[in-house]
Amino acid sequence: MSDVKKYILAVPNFSNGRDEDVIEAIVDEVRKVEGVKLISYEPEHDFNRTVITCIGEPAPLKVAMLNMAAKSYELIDMSVQKGTHPRIGAQDTIPLYPFKNIELDEVKELAEEIGKEIFDKHKVPVYFSGVNSRIDKKKALGFIRKGQYEGLKELLKDKSNPDYEMRKPDYSTNGELDDKMGATIVSADMEGLTAYNVFLDTEDLSIAKKIAKAVRGPSGGFSTVKSVGLKFPEHKGVVVSMNMFDCGKTPLYRTFNFVKSEAARYGVNVTGSELVGPVKLEYLLNSLEYFLGLEGFDMNSIMETHLMG
Repeated sequence: MSDVKKYILAVPNFSNGRDEDVIEAIVDEVRKVEGVKLISYEPEHDFNRTVITCIGEPAPLKVAMLNMAAKSYELIDMSVQKGTHPRIGAQDTIPLYPFKNIELDEVKELAEEIGKEIFDKHKVPVYFSGVNSRIDKKKALGFIRKGQYEGLKELLKDKSNPDYEMRKPDYSTNGELDDKMGATIVSADMEGLTAYNVFLDTEDLSIAKKIAKAVRGPSGGFSTVKSVGLKFPEHKGVVVSMNMFDCGKTPLYRTFNFVKSEAARYGVNVTGSELVGPVKLEYLLNSLEYFLGLEGFDMNSIMETHLMG
């Protein structure tokens, strides 16, 4: 029997990015589980959500995700929650990805177990996305979240709505959202998203929105990128905020240069960029290779990689 340890990457988010006590209580449910490594957590005040990044072996990671969700349901009330980021639930998403020595099918099975236990224990409606989705449209978070908590809640109250069957939760007691807890999206997929922001030296939000429309796949940009133009109250200028779903095929440098080129059309400069949460080393190295014009470069050229197990 193999003693090789298997590891899964989880990047869940819950719908509070403003209340420190609430955030710490929820994150602590991940932090305190042995066998799970909390990599980072990123409270976002304007979005009013927090993204957690953690890595763990399957069994303890399952415990951490269930405990985290339970605490979110206890402390967050969706009937009063407000925020600019799309969301449908207190524990909004629990996405899982293979990280090391594990196959996607095993991660998919764990996602199924987590979703079922969430519903069984808390009666919170559950949607399955990614490779766990029951219909193709539910592979995309955007489809599930359309209308957000408020809009989806009203739609599901009308069982005669032609979209009801496609939009209803995969697990629920009555086919509707829970008033307080909303619903949770559980998924497994091969590749996680990289959250990447590019800042512009203008307060004209319409410019950021135009560039975001140009960069995202559905409106003619990169097929693996979703993007919005935003204003972060705590940051000077506006931002083109991107969710990048395959930085191997669409590298960070390519979207950075694209945004920079589009901004120049409006006489606007890029002042910098920001990664939200951890990123794979290879996604930084392909940008390093590009900007420095390196030839014959590989991972062995990075001294620290020789220390990695």
